[in-house]
Amino acid sequence: MPDPSSLRDSTQIVLPRRALDGHRECLENRFTVTVVETAEQYRIIGSPVEIKAASDYLARNGVAVA
Repeated sequence: MPDPSSLRDSTQIVLPRRALDGHRECLENRFTVTVVETAEQYRIIGSPVEIKAASDYLARNGVAVA
């Protein structure tokens, strides 16, 4: 059985609040993801395929995705 943390890593991106400045609307329009806001961070949740594509998009636009 796969490790739950590896599955979680492939289905979400966690970023500090400022990281999505100017990118959130495009991200939600372009990819099938859900963006969850907390006081300190954003969680971008989606299928592994969508998360990979969203991660590539963010990286191309200067957002550091770990």
